[in-house]
Amino acid sequence: MHRLNSAEITDDEITEAYQVEDRSVPHLRCNFVTSLDGAVEIDGQSKSLTSPEDSELFGKIRMLSDVVLVGAGTVRIEGYNPLRLGAERRAWRQDHGLAENPTLAIVSSRLDLDPINRVFADAPIRPLVITHAAAPPDRVEALGEVADVIICGEAEVDLAASVSALAERGLPQILCEGGPHLLGALTDADLVDEMDLSLSPLLAGPGAGRITAGPFDTVTRRFVLHSTLGADDGSLFMRYLRAS
Repeated sequence: MHRLNSAEITDDEITEAYQVEDRSVPHLRCNFVTSLDGAVEIDGQSKSLTSPEDSELFGKIRMLSDVVLVGAGTVRIEGYNPLRLGAERRAWRQDHGLAENPTLAIVSSRLDLDPINRVFADAPIRPLVITHAAAPPDRVEALGEVADVIICGEAEVDLAASVSALAERGLPQILCEGGPHLLGALTDADLVDEMDLSLSPLLAGPGAGRITAGPFDTVTRRFVLHSTLGADDGSLFMRYLRAS
């Protein structure tokens, strides 16, 4: 296990600490932030828990990913911008044989997404929308104008099929950024290979939800701590990998 400190480690070393051994093997990592008392958000948004150090690490983890997977509700609530990295990270990706930017993939059953949203209109890479065969046909058609719509499942989204579909498109390195219901569903389907958890040094108080949500009969999964990174502001960044 690596224990890292932000004052003693270079950007390259941080990047290396979050690399996977074989990028050709499908790997789904989830990246979430939580308060000391387990809150997923403050005033309705997870951004209220983040710090500059967290944002920097968040950007590096995006840089390592082929595709960013997110629920439609999170796109609306968090006000997602088009998935475009900064110049240095785009250059790093090109140097490592990757597309300049990761692809954005949005999971949605109802397809309650606005085709004129900037996340589609200004995207550097055409986004993906993952839904199921029973989704409203008019919404499938409308979103098909601005994204590639992938059908996975009959009456609900089949997340295992979704992961396979992304890998088949050459996008095996998947980063899930939420929300809680998507994490709960991925956990229930036993698809999470890695959890990157940022612990914010705040007490949010009662009322906020957890980073996961959904059915209560999900089987627990065991993970092993791979590395920790401490920031000067008291934030702690932990990388957990699925136990073998």
